Amino acid sequence: MKISVGRVKPYVTKDGSQIRELIHPDSDERAQMSLAEARVLPGAATMSHVHAKSQEIYHISCGSGLMSLGDEVFEVAPGDSVLIPAGVWHSVRNTGSGPLKILCCCCPPYSHDDTILLER
Repeated sequence: MKISVGRVKPYVTKDGSQIRELIHPDSDERAQMSLAEARVLPGAATMSHVHAKSQEIYHISCGSGLMSLGDEVFEVAPGDSVLIPAGVWHSVRNTGSGPLKILCCCCPPYSHDDTILLER
């Protein structure tokens, strides 16, 4: 299975980020996890949220931002990867002048039903 990001139609997730779902069991039943590219525009941020079941890995491919992960806050830049355990709230703010692009790997696969928005 090969997917080209430019051929995938974007949509907005519950946390407010623009997502291109690259690999997901909804499109290929062999997939046991999901991979998406998230884009956060300059000055924007995702809503604080938590996944009850899914563990995530964020890999920053472009741009810069400020990541909140539980009680930690730290800068992220291209080449950085962040492990987000299930049950830990998180959000990311784009602090750069261009789009912040993040590869998001979820296991089990991403689901709107597993995304709980928080007021923070």
